[in-house]
Amino acid sequence: MNDVSPLKNAPRYDRPDISLIEDRLEPYGVAIYIGGREAMSNPDLLREHGITTVLNCAVNLDVNLVATPDPEMDDAHLTYGFGPYRYYKLGLVDGAGNAQTMMLAGYYQLLGALSQILPERASYPLRERGNVLVNCRGGRSRSVALVSLLLHKQMPDQYPTLDAALHHVRLRRELRPDEWFEAPKQVLVDAASAASDWIDRISHSDPRPKEAGPAT
Repeated sequence: MNDVSPLKNAPRYDRPDISLIEDRLEPYGVAIYIGGREAMSNPDLLREHGITTVLNCAVNLDVNLVATPDPEMDDAHLTYGFGPYRYYKLGLVDGAGNAQTMMLAGYYQLLGALSQILPERASYPLRERGNVLVNCRGGRSRSVALVSLLLHKQMPDQYPTLDAALHHVRLRRELRPDEWFEAPKQVLVDAASAASDWIDRISHSDPRPKEAGPAT
């Protein structure tokens, strides 16, 4: 499946903090981006790209996200409250160690994030539906595998196979062929392939809430 034989140590290249992968993800009508820790922790950069939703794939990466602390919080607690964007976390290991179903769960979590409609209440201040960032620590393995799965299943006419989607994502993320053997890790590609088969076996209708249409 990969074009380059494994090496002991993959080379490291400079690449953008954030990369546009698909400018109109159907049927949601939003753009999807991939980045690493530098992207998810830069609210100005996210606003520049119209990103309102972030899915963090990395179990070993957290961020001090709260911009508006809860007024009822006391000093004995870690800070909680509202952040600058909608935040979801999947928490994959970058390699072996994930439950077989976690990539499948990530796919449906991402669909849920894309379609979720928040109630008109003060405790849900971030109701705007905009573009989406999927991140991991470096934006080259976990996020690449998940977004490739998403493109293949949501836009099969354009990405008829997982390999076709993976090739597109690697190019857009500026991953070089001599790092493809671990970008993404083969075990994550295998997990995405297994998830693709499971998705085909699941009988489901459009997962979006009925009143939700493409984002404007």
